[in-house]
Amino acid sequence: MSVLSSIFTWWNGATIGTRLFSRRNGEQVGTDALGNVYFQTKAGRKGPARRWVIYSGANDASRIPPEWFSWMHHQIDEAPDQALPPPREWQQPPAPNMTGTAAAYRPSGALEMGGKRAAATGDYEAWSPN
Repeated sequence: MSVLSSIFTWWNGATIGTRLFSRRNGEQVGTDALGNVYFQTKAGRKGPARRWVIYSGANDASRIPPEWFSWMHHQIDEAPDQALPPPREWQQPPAPNMTGTAAAYRPSGALEMGGKRAAATGDYEAWSPN
């Protein structure tokens, strides 16, 4: 992102003001696999610590992994790598919502897949009043 666009646009990432504020008023807690950087207010502030994220790309809240989501919403106190157990071998990494994209799920009867549904198997009997 160019310097000029980072001054005025917030939808392509953090502005320069946000980056400076984060370094000055907060301490970096960690980063996730997507490159997002997580901060919280420095110690000594009254009340609960404020927590925020600087996204590595477009500002989209669905890009926060579940473990960091729980940290952001004060469900766990420490960073996820310290507070949570390691992921199990059968767990898959989270996937973004693909609705509206070319990778979205489309069953065989969908219009995008030709609009032909499977033939009925003959076990359906329509209801009719007696």
